[in-house]
Amino acid sequence: MTVVSNTSPITNLAAVGQLNLLQQLFETIIIPQAVYDEMAGLGYSVPGTIEVQTFPWIQTQQVTNRILVTQLQTEIDPGESEAIALALELSAEQLLIDDYLGRIAASRLGLKITGILGILLTSKRQGLILTVKPLMDDLITQAGFRISDRLYTNILQIAGE
Repeated sequence: MTVVSNTSPITNLAAVGQLNLLQQLFETIIIPQAVYDEMAGLGYSVPGTIEVQTFPWIQTQQVTNRILVTQLQTEIDPGESEAIALALELSAEQLLIDDYLGRIAASRLGLKITGILGILLTSKRQGLILTVKPLMDDLITQAGFRISDRLYTNILQIAGE
């Protein structure tokens, strides 16, 4: 399965010590160069920096369709633009992206998307985690991940918690 990721799922899962879920669910994650640069080119570490530099199951790949990237950058940031373009180039089965505008752009282009909350729900369904709530709480408190009250409640209902 070909899975492309934007920055947010990696940094947020790394921040709460759950980055291994991506490997368990998908085996390999491909990130575009802009996502790598957002994490490793800052001059300081963010959650996931060391992992994208050292984990063999997180692979960096260049995007070739620079015209699409440039067009997308009128709406969304470089990492999201390259992640969407790379997912299209690779005919990825899944694009991991959380940003609202990025999700809209990816959906408009026909990509199958999921975000960190979908990853948590799938992880629970597959028995990789026991409960979603503590991890959502950790994402909010430790990673600064924003979840509306309504979405928080909906996710707990879906998870049966």
